[in-house]
Amino acid sequence: MKLSLFSAVFFAALGGAVHAEEADDIREASKTEAETFNARMYAGTPGNKAYACFVRRYDAEHLARHPKQKVASMKLLVSAELDTEDQQLHNSFRLGFKYRHRSGDFDSSGSCHHVVFAKDGTELRLGCGVDCEGGGLGVALSKDDRSAIVRLARVRVWQNNKPDDDAEQSLVAGADDGIFRLDRTDNRECASLVTDRKELAALRHK
Repeated sequence: MKLSLFSAVFFAALGGAVHAEEADDIREASKTEAETFNARMYAGTPGNKAYACFVRRYDAEHLARHPKQKVASMKLLVSAELDTEDQQLHNSFRLGFKYRHRSGDFDSSGSCHHVVFAKDGTELRLGCGVDCEGGGLGVALSKDDRSAIVRLARVRVWQNNKPDDDAEQSLVAGADDGIFRLDRTDNRECASLVTDRKELAALRHK
């Protein structure tokens, strides 16, 4: 499939979301494929607004088996909103996590413009990126749709929801921090990632 210039630029900016060896395998999903993926992500037709929350808190046994893992817990909120102008569904993400050996809450956010095929065309992923070359991540679903599979190489993060130069850092994939499997849960579990009051109220009622 020949990609548009916008798509090509987007995929180039999304370099942190997929490993380099997979780059040649990426292609944009068709409208039908994207709609099917979105219905799986949001457990039904998204409509004008939808959310999906995934959480993982790693226990001592898991961390003992993965001594190089830096992340102790992670939350992912994926949201969809229908744009009234272009009548297209726009996805976005918010990521929150705690480090294993550092205090404080860290978070990131960005847009997810495309559903893409990756990994030799056998896996659909939501391709997400952080503005200003902030890296990105790919979000796939387990076969039973009960878990999100998050893949990243590097993503810009901020501490305690403070997007300023002093707080800005990056979560960089290491031996045990490149792939995370997060479990689907009640959307209210991701309320801590939302700061807008209207959106928070909508999240709690979805």
